[in-house]
Amino acid sequence: MFMYDIIIVGGGHAGCEAANISAKMGMKTLLLTMNLKNIADMPCNPSIGGTAKGIIVREIDALGGLMGIVADKSHFQIKMLNNSKGPAVRSLRCQADKVLYPQIMLEYLRKNNNLEIKEGMVENLIIEDNIAKGVILEDGKKITSKIVVLTTGTYLKANILIGDINKEEGPHQEKRSNYLSDNLKKLGIKILRLKTGTPPRIKKNSIDFTKMHEELGDDTYLTFSYDIKPIYDISKQQKCYLLYTNENTHEIIKKHLKESAMYGGYAKGIGPRYCPSIEDKIVRFADKERHQLFLEPESVHYDEWYLQGFSTSMPINVQEEMVHSLEGLEKAIISKYAYAIEYDAIDPIQLKPNLENKIIQNLFTAGQINGTSGYEEAAGQGLLAGINAALKIKNKKPLILKRNEAYIGVLIDDLVTKGVTDPYRMLTSRAEFRLLLRHDNADLRLREIGYKIGTINEEQYKKLCKKRADIDKLLKEVKENNLLINDDIVKIFKNNGYDINKGSISYEGLLKRPEITFSFLKQFRSFEYEKDVLEQVEIELKYGGYIKKAQKEAEKLQKIEAKQIPDDIDYKKVKNLASEARQKLEMVRPKTIAQATRISGVNPVDISLLAIYLKKEYNEHE
Repeated sequence: MFMYDIIIVGGGHAGCEAANISAKMGMKTLLLTMNLKNIADMPCNPSIGGTAKGIIVREIDALGGLMGIVADKSHFQIKMLNNSKGPAVRSLRCQADKVLYPQIMLEYLRKNNNLEIKEGMVENLIIEDNIAKGVILEDGKKITSKIVVLTTGTYLKANILIGDINKEEGPHQEKRSNYLSDNLKKLGIKILRLKTGTPPRIKKNSIDFTKMHEELGDDTYLTFSYDIKPIYDISKQQKCYLLYTNENTHEIIKKHLKESAMYGGYAKGIGPRYCPSIEDKIVRFADKERHQLFLEPESVHYDEWYLQGFSTSMPINVQEEMVHSLEGLEKAIISKYAYAIEYDAIDPIQLKPNLENKIIQNLFTAGQINGTSGYEEAAGQGLLAGINAALKIKNKKPLILKRNEAYIGVLIDDLVTKGVTDPYRMLTSRAEFRLLLRHDNADLRLREIGYKIGTINEEQYKKLCKKRADIDKLLKEVKENNLLINDDIVKIFKNNGYDINKGSISYEGLLKRPEITFSFLKQFRSFEYEKDVLEQVEIELKYGGYIKKAQKEAEKLQKIEAKQIPDDIDYKKVKNLASEARQKLEMVRPKTIAQATRISGVNPVDISLLAIYLKKEYNEHE
């Protein structure tokens, strides 16, 4: 008899989403964390969202997760990034309060009747016949479950690095997990050593903000979640500030480069390519005269500010010099010094697309243990791991989001198909169907899926259906109604800088013009629809040709995705495959031809040979 259906190990962003969603799906769930105070902790940047990442948060919300709601209830500044650019690259980003965010997340978790939260350090798994059946705590206590989900963050054999100082501890000087990764290795799971870092924190009263450029929140109300209204006061949003490194900063870094953990040879882990330390930036982009930095408040409850873009592993005395070289921080008091952190992770190529381990059945992993960086990437994986763990117990098909369905789908497909060499960060450039995977349509893409698997309730689904109906109704309205252009209307257009000829033109034709919006047309006709409905119709009309082209490409991909590769295939029998392709195919064991095409080292010729073999060997027996 199992004590629980699912045990979640780790209470970070991945663990919170996994625990909440699995319990929401009716599973008796246990969330084990080393310290209740660190539930949904934000050890690095005080923000949620950002380019591409903000879309992941919307997808989490569309599928019934918590991150969007908690961010909406805890932020003190919010803005839409890339608002002047096309809809494919727009993303929300908020400055989240580091005190409020964990508190609100814990409140939500405690409301979930199927979820228990306990403190405990997991150092081993209960494994029988290569099947996970629970966990073993450091004191030897055993807790059984049908499925285990590991979301251990950066705590596996964590080392804090500051210059030549090496401390065996996790973030916030917390105890690290000493044995779990070694025990995973004994089971045949490949372990990677990765590294990330965090910048210094500065005391507010020691900063001269007059020398910096103010960065304000947007003057329109915004939310990540589809289910709550904005609850903040636009006029009371906190300011952030823009500043830059300078020649003096760069000289200090160059002079002391060998003293940093990274360049002094003290670090073994591989750091994030797309979020490098400031010393790494100076070396890699030597031609740049300055680098952009931001000062961001961490909480309204204390006066520490986060120096975004200034991550470093330099010794403390050098950090003092570096910070004081920045304009406005000449007298800065550093309340917390920057550090790098090394930790163990698993090779995600050993995962199935549902995030279950290929070697150990009923063992799922999510978050930084899978080689990613960022709260949002972790939360998205945690949500899918929790969903798929529950679906497996229910003997239902796993939820595998396609690359044309969600950024979360792109993220997981990249991990399990390509693996990682450094901590993976989601970028819009990674998504070939980014025009389909927009911030504005996450509910239209995913909410029905959530409804079908039981993570979205009837009320939320009815709201989605109404939105779809309103979009169709408005599209019909703008196609069937014309604006009669007379002299007075010509004058209004010209006063706004728009050209127009007298006559009659449909509202659809007007809205296809890039400069014309519903807000402008409302002076000629009343459009009584919600803001997000108006936005959808505008995007559909202005970008319709591009969207249809992307949809056709996605349909082609779906046809290839439908070509399944049998689990029992022997790649040694596929004649003339390149040796590297054979090796990679054996290692990844792709589920479909489409997934095989995305494996590094597998070329189009190899794909053709594989397709011919499948047709010959398997279709004959159908």
